[in-house]
Amino acid sequence: MMLAGLGYDSHRLAAGRALILGGVEIESEMGLEGHSDADVVTHAVIDALLGAAGMGDVGQHFPDTDERYRDADSIGLLAQVMRLLAAEGLQPVNVDVTVIMERPRLAPHRDAIAARLAETIGLPRERVNVKATTGEGMGFVGRGEGVAALAISSLHRA
Repeated sequence: MMLAGLGYDSHRLAAGRALILGGVEIESEMGLEGHSDADVVTHAVIDALLGAAGMGDVGQHFPDTDERYRDADSIGLLAQVMRLLAAEGLQPVNVDVTVIMERPRLAPHRDAIAARLAETIGLPRERVNVKATTGEGMGFVGRGEGVAALAISSLHRA
């Protein structure tokens, strides 16, 4: 049986924060604000995987009210989720991510992001896809106020 899940996350841009997407730090004047490292890409992937497994969401497993997760490395959280899935006999098949942001351009970083996610999830690089688009000047993304990400994943029972 194939299981599918959808994930979404968004965070505000803020000065003085690192811009981390999919576990890769990207040079930028603005970073993402949040309780953890605010990695919208990894958070969306976590939610997609947990959703496919019927295991809730990132906020249930790593609540922003818990100080243990302040400034947490989201790739480390993803690794914890992978252990939860493995314990249930679930294996990822693929992950597809769309990042929605105005700048900086994501194209030079897509391969590094996909490789980092693939390594953490335990998938071959070709089964993790990362795409980018802009808000075309509309909404919070278009005004440069934040970044959003959508992810879909599929799992199967081992």
